[in-house]
Amino acid sequence: VQLVESGGGLVQTGGSLSLSCAVPGFDRHDWGIGWFRQAPGKERERVACYSSSIGSTYIKNSVKGRFTISGDNGKITVYLHMNNLRPEDTAMYTCVADQYNFYYDGTCDDLDYSGKGTLVTVSS
Repeated sequence: VQLVESGGGLVQTGGSLSLSCAVPGFDRHDWGIGWFRQAPGKERERVACYSSSIGSTYIKNSVKGRFTISGDNGKITVYLHMNNLRPEDTAMYTCVADQYNFYYDGTCDDLDYSGKGTLVTVSS
């Protein structure tokens, strides 16, 4: 299963970026796609999750009000819109995904597939 990530880059504090993750190979009833991030020297942390049946199922507390996750079910693509970015948001952002034959209502903490990651750098 291939995850196609795009977006990321360098932005100043207060700026905005959007990431996208497409999984064209999914063909089951339901799926979940989310984003994790890892900054140098820090632990990997879950940022947001989207279910094709529900929509957004998880947003990390520290990014609530600044980040939103949305999806295009027809394109099997999820978007992470990041606003009012801060230097502490600097990290490698990695897309995770999985598909199911049943209704998915999870929060993306146990998905099988991962992308290569895209770097987000927020300058102060």
